[in-house]
Amino acid sequence: MWRGLGLALALCLLLTGGTESQGQSSYCKQPPPWSIKDQDPMLNSYGSVTVVALLQNKHYTCHQRLEDLRVKLEKEGYSNISYVVVNHQGISSRLKYVHLKNKVSEHIPVYQQEENQPDVWTLLNGNKDDFLIYDRCGRLVYHLGLPYSFLTFTYVEDSIKTVYCEDKCGNCSLKVFFSIIFL
Repeated sequence: MWRGLGLALALCLLLTGGTESQGQSSYCKQPPPWSIKDQDPMLNSYGSVTVVALLQNKHYTCHQRLEDLRVKLEKEGYSNISYVVVNHQGISSRLKYVHLKNKVSEHIPVYQQEENQPDVWTLLNGNKDDFLIYDRCGRLVYHLGLPYSFLTFTYVEDSIKTVYCEDKCGNCSLKVFFSIIFL
């Protein structure tokens, strides 16, 4: 049953274009500049495949599954992948930031937006539980929203592997550079 549901979801994504079908596509483009406090997570991860997760402290299993996915990919040889969690800007999310940070692995930084800064989720055209996957040159390759971002399915994992192994957005000179360094 789940396999059939997964196939139906995949077909819907292909036919509708997923989250990229609304408005102007940001596929293969750099994200708008964003930072939290004095940190720029995208700049800090330049040269790595980057996974940005827009999470709130509501789905505890998602946090553990993200760590499980990170470990699994690392064991399979997918190294040099940066994971970033951006908490929602709302007051209730900000109040639960410490709890969210404690639920997420120490290997995955969790960023808390300030109340007076531009909302990162809005800048990225994102929603709760979205995953944005960027290539080594910082170009958006996949933006997965619900239900495709459920980590019980393999859409996020498969997207990360595709970005890691293929040049969906064209050549990225950093891929060659980092392949040489990490060999």
